[in-house]
Amino acid sequence: MQRLRLRGLAFRENGERGAVAVLVALLLVVLLGFAALAVDVGRLYSEKAQVQNGADAAALGVAQKCALDTSDLNCSTTSPLAISLANKNAVDGLNNITSVSLDLVNRKVTVTAGAQQAGGAPNAVSLFFARVVGFNTADVVATSSVRWGSPIAGRTAFPLAYSICQVRGYIGGALQLLQDHGTGANPSCNYGPAGATVAGGYGWITQDAGVCGGTINLVVSEGGSAPGNSLPNNCAATLQKWSDTITAGRDVIVLLPVFDSVIGTGSGAIYHLVSFAAFKVAGWKFSGNNSTPEAFRNSSPDVSSALSCTGNCRGIIGSFVKYVSLADGYSLGPADPNGATVVYLAG
Repeated sequence: MQRLRLRGLAFRENGERGAVAVLVALLLVVLLGFAALAVDVGRLYSEKAQVQNGADAAALGVAQKCALDTSDLNCSTTSPLAISLANKNAVDGLNNITSVSLDLVNRKVTVTAGAQQAGGAPNAVSLFFARVVGFNTADVVATSSVRWGSPIAGRTAFPLAYSICQVRGYIGGALQLLQDHGTGANPSCNYGPAGATVAGGYGWITQDAGVCGGTINLVVSEGGSAPGNSLPNNCAATLQKWSDTITAGRDVIVLLPVFDSVIGTGSGAIYHLVSFAAFKVAGWKFSGNNSTPEAFRNSSPDVSSALSCTGNCRGIIGSFVKYVSLADGYSLGPADPNGATVVYLAG
C-alpha cells in the first residue's frame, strides 16, 4: 500500500510538472507575441518620426524659397530641394515625397511624404514578426503645411519704431547706426519722411503691460509713442539675452515696426505704421551722457568709428535683412518688399 501511495504521488507530481510546462509554453508564445508587436510598432514609430521630420523640413524649405522669390525653381511642385531635405531627415537617407502642393495666392505649401525602403514600394515599411498574422508591410505617411508672408500684426521684440527712410534701400546693406533722436548718422532721415523730429518721442512705442515690446496691428496702422530718453526698465532682461546670444556667436534678428509719417509730439505722438522690418543687431546704447560716454556694447568687430555712439547718442547698430524667419505669433499678409518675411509651420 505504501508503494502504491508513493507511485500515486509521483504520478501527480509528474502531471503537475507537465501542466506547468504547457502553461509556460503558452505564456512564452504570448510574451514573444508582445515582444514581436513591440519591435514592429517601435519600428513604425521611428519611421513615422523620420517621415514627419522630412515633411516639415521640405515644406519649410520650399516656403522659404517661395517667400523670397515665387519664380525660384524650388518654389514648385517638383522642387529638388524638397526631395533633398526629406531624404536628409531619414536615417537611411531615403524618404518619399508623395506630393508638393502650392497655393501662391494664400502663400501656403503642403508637403506629403512617406517612408521609402530600398527596393520597396513607396510609403511601405517592411514588418518582421507581424508577418506571422499576415501583415507584411504598413504604410507610413505624414503631411506638413507651412505658410509665409510679411507680418501684419504681432508683438514686437523691442519697443522701438523707425522711419521708412531708414529702412528703404538698406535691406541687405551694410551696418548702420539708427539713432533714437537727433540727426547724427542719418542727417536726411529722422522721424518723418521729410526729416521732421518728434520732440520727446525718441522712437519708443507704447508697450504691452509687463513685457518688453508692444502689440502692433498694421491694419489699424496707428501706434502710440512712449516718451523717455533711456531704455524702459522692463527691457534690461531682453538686452541681456541679446548680449548672451551675440557672445555665443549667434545672430540676434528682431522685427521692428516701420512708419512713414507721424502726428503729434511726445506721448501724444501717433506713428502711421506700414510694415515690420527685420534687423540684425550688432550693438546698442540706450544710456550715458556727454561726461561719461559709453562704448557701443557688444559691437561687431566690423563696426567702424563712424558708427560709434557716445555722449548723448541713443541708438541701435546693425543691418536690415530680408529675413525669412521660422517664427510664429504673427498674423501674415502679402510679402512686403520693404518689410520682413516670415515662414512658420501651419499644421
